Amino acid sequence: MGYRLSKIYTRTGDDGTTGLSDGSRVPKHSLRMEAIGTIDELNCQIGMLASVLGEHPHTALLYSIQNDLFDLGGELSMPGHCLLPDHKTLHLESMLDTINAALPPLENFILPGGPVAASQCHLARAVCRRAERTLSALHAEAGDVNTSASSYINRLSDLLFVMARAIARENGGQEVLWQQTGKTS
Repeated sequence: MGYRLSKIYTRTGDDGTTGLSDGSRVPKHSLRMEAIGTIDELNCQIGMLASVLGEHPHTALLYSIQNDLFDLGGELSMPGHCLLPDHKTLHLESMLDTINAALPPLENFILPGGPVAASQCHLARAVCRRAERTLSALHAEAGDVNTSASSYINRLSDLLFVMARAIARENGGQEVLWQQTGKTS
């Protein structure tokens, strides 16, 4: 493996800029850094979900996703490079189809809630949707976001939604259904 940080602080960012992997410097408030930070936040949320789930069938998949997200952050720090190949999105689609096949058809809107693990899954999904919006904005601004990255994040948010549904229903649990205000059941 390459260079490892032996000193965490460098003072190079004290001026409000940060270094990309290609050696260039950008403002910390740039859209590129917002995208990288949101992907990092999503990775943290998925790590929390894996911790909450513990020994669970989805945990290994979540760890794999964390590695993919780390690659995506690296890709975004090297404009023009692709570190997240298309087959990663196809893998998410396969997992999504497998989990969804065991669920009843969706007949109502679902609120983010239920057991802690399902709620954490919904939180990760919401951050994932923000990451998707930020990647879209970065692509519109810079034009160097790979379509495979956007597809991956889009599919990941779908997977997290289906995973939340499955987790909420485990052990006889139920999803939290939306009740229209003013109507009683």
